Amino acid sequence: MTGTPRTLRALMLSLAVSAMSLPALAADIVIGQVAPFTGTLAPTGKGVNLGIQAYFGRINAAGGIRGSKLKLVTRDDGYKVKETLVQTSDLIDKEAPVALVGLVGTGNVAAVLKEGLLEKAGIPLVGVRSGAMILREPVPTHIFHTRASYAAEVDTIVRQMQSMGLKRIAVLHQDDPFGEDGLVAAKKALAASGMDLVAVGAYKKGTTEVEEAIKSIHATDPNGIILVSNTAASSAFVKGMREAGSFAMMIAVSVTAGPQVAEKIGSKMAHGLGIVQVVPKPESQAITISRDLSEDLQRIGAKEAPDHTILEGYLMAKVLVEGIRRAGESTRPRILAALNELGTFDAGGVTIRYGSASHDGSSYTDISILDRNGRLLR
Repeated sequence: MTGTPRTLRALMLSLAVSAMSLPALAADIVIGQVAPFTGTLAPTGKGVNLGIQAYFGRINAAGGIRGSKLKLVTRDDGYKVKETLVQTSDLIDKEAPVALVGLVGTGNVAAVLKEGLLEKAGIPLVGVRSGAMILREPVPTHIFHTRASYAAEVDTIVRQMQSMGLKRIAVLHQDDPFGEDGLVAAKKALAASGMDLVAVGAYKKGTTEVEEAIKSIHATDPNGIILVSNTAASSAFVKGMREAGSFAMMIAVSVTAGPQVAEKIGSKMAHGLGIVQVVPKPESQAITISRDLSEDLQRIGAKEAPDHTILEGYLMAKVLVEGIRRAGESTRPRILAALNELGTFDAGGVTIRYGSASHDGSSYTDISILDRNGRLLR
């Protein structure tokens, strides 16, 4: 009996030493996303989010980064600028993410920049669903883009129309910084190519009120139309123009999701619509990033098939993870510095470049066309 306390003390000491020798559980690496999960751009916000989740799932399944799992926390801004500001500030304050990813909308992110939310928090933002120059020049210290600019997209459209012999061009644009950015780029590219801008029509952000634009543009009988518009507005415009009897070649910038247009207005009416793409063909098994996306969507049990929006979110996540890996420590300052020093990074079919003189990231553009079945052809 006299040996029992001594034995118990020895056992407790042994257990304490064993507990100290066990590795501490690494804390999650928290990443934040503010995007429209409701409203007219909900499909975009959800698609980008799914791509991010798919890549994070790949990393977590392989053990995370330095033993820490990636955790994505989200807020819904409904594509409303005021909500973007409120939700971004709230997420940063309450969730303490080390980085943000996958914000959506030119005006929305421009407001975040104007309010200095990123600078005040010292937090990097990787991937914005916008190609506007106001988010690129001057070089934003805390934003790292993963897609080509709208100017590059519009140049691609104009070159395509010029190769087809089209000369009378109209522009539909959203009445906000996103649309104005595309319109300015279109005017510049058309003037340089010697093509005529015969009409301009606009619609209010967050609506599909394109009736007046249809009237003014159709009256000029253009043979080519550049659409600087989102999926919902593009769908309404294409439907209205076709019903009015227009045979103009229409090509939209990448924020329009072609298959969704076909779903909204029917494959027959959407047939022939061109869409600029800023990522490779998502269903391709020959392109590494596309092949990986397909595998990862299956891994997380997603019902959705790969598309360009999902792949864009996947690319954003992949670039951010590379920055976190190179940072050595998962802190805002170290991640910010690592992204600035990224240089050239092959993301598996898309080349990303960052440096002190540019955060543009990618220059990839291509055009696909909707076929009679609502599928995209290259």
